[in-house]
Amino acid sequence: MDSSQPTATALQTIAAGQRVTVRVPGTSANLGPGYDSLGLALSLYDTLTVDTLDTGELEFELSGEGADTLPRDASHLVVRAINSALERLGYRHGGLRITADNVSPHGRGLGSSASAVVAAVTAANQLVPAESQRDRNWILQVTSEMEGHPDNVAPAIFGGLALSWQDSEQYSSTRADVSPSVVPVVAVPDFELSTEAARALLPASIGHHAAAMNAGRAALLVHALTQHPELLLPGTEDYLHQSYRAEAMRPSADLIYGLRRAGHAAVVSGAGPTVLALANGDEEADRVVSFITDFTADNSPEITWRVLKLAVDVEGAKVEVHRR
Repeated sequence: MDSSQPTATALQTIAAGQRVTVRVPGTSANLGPGYDSLGLALSLYDTLTVDTLDTGELEFELSGEGADTLPRDASHLVVRAINSALERLGYRHGGLRITADNVSPHGRGLGSSASAVVAAVTAANQLVPAESQRDRNWILQVTSEMEGHPDNVAPAIFGGLALSWQDSEQYSSTRADVSPSVVPVVAVPDFELSTEAARALLPASIGHHAAAMNAGRAALLVHALTQHPELLLPGTEDYLHQSYRAEAMRPSADLIYGLRRAGHAAVVSGAGPTVLALANGDEEADRVVSFITDFTADNSPEITWRVLKLAVDVEGAKVEVHRR
């Protein structure tokens, strides 16, 4: 897929007076054994509105998560992603007004940076003339390059369960429908862990036995998520990454251990420290919420946990407003 960039002198300026609003779900990647390959879209939605101006100015309004810490200038990830995507499409802008409402927590393993780049690239793609617009597979390629891997951006783009892979420099993904019985529950602690820090804890290699065990569980997990949720507990057993990261997020690791001992399919969400439990039905989801509330009160009272009973998003990135 061609994602080459035209020369700066060839760039055309997009028309002023346009507005695009994009709603993007949060995501959880890995899901236990699906390291860097499986991702699930969740009903946590960030909303990005982009207006094109002819003033040469950048106006940025930011609310919700990160409003107190994130920049409101050209260094913001959204602005950089919009500029990069427009350039790849052969365009530039003459000024932008950006309005971002962030709901997904930052630095917690719920795909906040993936949501940002997917929203930005989707908006940029909608702002150029119809004959220059590309499909969602192009958006997958561009955003995967920006993120370094497709496991979060793919479910943010397509919704549902995303199974993603890479051949050389080409990123690909296919979507699977999740059983309606599956109810995600997340426990979000009040501390952050960067993806880079979490990856740094992983060993350079693992043994063949662990790799074989993990491959079997990853295959089982897809079967469990799509057809047989009663197999979610064995399907979420991981042999690749969670144990190595445990010390960096001990309260999360302890909660996962407690949930699994109680029979609930719990994993690290992405790089953590959020805990994701995949319940089989609303009744189990309610039991999970009660268990987390009681367990954290007894074992990590110094930490504030947000416990959210969610749904699997089935739409992915959605352009809600587009006015020319």
